[in-house]
Amino acid sequence: MGCMFSHLAAKFAFFPPSPATYEIKKREDGKLTVVSSSSSNMSMPIPHPDDSSLDVLLIDTKRGNKIVAFYLRNPYARLTLLYSHGNAADLGQLYDLFVQLKVNLRVNLMGYDYSGYGASTGKPSESNTYADIEAVYECLETEYGISQENLILYGQSVGSGPTLHLAAKLPRLRGVVLHSAILSGLRVLCHVKFTFCFDIYKNINKIKKVKCPVLVIHGTEDDVVNWLHGNGLWKMAKDPYEPLWIKGGGHCNLELYPDYIRHLCRFVQEMENITTEIRLKKIWQNLRLQKRSDSTSTGTSSRCCRIKFCRPKCPKCPECPSLKCVNAQNVQDPVAAQIVSVGLVVAQEHITAGSMESRLVNADENACIDRWNLANILLISLCSSVGNKRK
Repeated sequence: MGCMFSHLAAKFAFFPPSPATYEIKKREDGKLTVVSSSSSNMSMPIPHPDDSSLDVLLIDTKRGNKIVAFYLRNPYARLTLLYSHGNAADLGQLYDLFVQLKVNLRVNLMGYDYSGYGASTGKPSESNTYADIEAVYECLETEYGISQENLILYGQSVGSGPTLHLAAKLPRLRGVVLHSAILSGLRVLCHVKFTFCFDIYKNINKIKKVKCPVLVIHGTEDDVVNWLHGNGLWKMAKDPYEPLWIKGGGHCNLELYPDYIRHLCRFVQEMENITTEIRLKKIWQNLRLQKRSDSTSTGTSSRCCRIKFCRPKCPKCPECPSLKCVNAQNVQDPVAAQIVSVGLVVAQEHITAGSMESRLVNADENACIDRWNLANILLISLCSSVGNKRK
């Protein structure tokens, strides 16, 4: 019964343009290029065949489909935007928007068509969109050397589903943008207080697993996905960024409002300037608030830090007793787990403030990295800095 409802929900969720607005051709040099579809009544700006800033890609997914992706380069970019579009558009209709975002936000941009959209093979479904975005992210890592620390995920409408699916799996992601996002597929159709097994895109559950800053953009007059969806996601985010509620904005016209690009530019600029030190301080502030509320409810005395550290055993490294590897999943304290998960980034950003030291092992890929010691040092340093400020 649940599978039948999920199948019906998918039919209501996906409306790929038919026919597609573009076609993929192979040039004499073997590279792919995009041309306007002769059978489509919609016109689209055609990229110049010799445009070196655009890569047209065919990416294999783990579910056996081949999806089309556009990668737009910006020579001044520090971050990359991975764009997941809505349910009634394809890359041909979005190319002009991609160019504007690439220039105005000063980012590299990767956009892709879901299975069954545009020139991508397969049929659109929730599970296929998850496989699609995972394949695109793997391509960004392997082909372009882009790590999650330098990646912002952007999800519009239904695209918020695969966006939050991937964001929940990437603890060191730079940021997430939710544009006219949904709480879940069923909640778009009716107001329900419970999540049913046959519901699709259960963003209401996944938003709580996202550890990076989340920007929510929603129109107050959206008659497709009510503004309450965006407001609910913003309230449940662990690290919510200042939201943008566009007064009078609908579901498909938010890009036309000046506040849209202005607010998005500010968010990207702040994400460029964010460092691991700032992220660790945010974690520490959240820990202080949590401990303060706990002490108030239980009547216990407040202390600067009540985290108990213990070095977990590492069965994989018997040859190095002085150093122990640790994974975030092995750490019982959730805050310490977050710090461990971002520990590797410290080496890249060269934190030298105060007594913070990045005690990393300079060795090959198989060497152990003492991330647990690093987490201890960072927390103790933050505790001491906060204590000095109190004095």
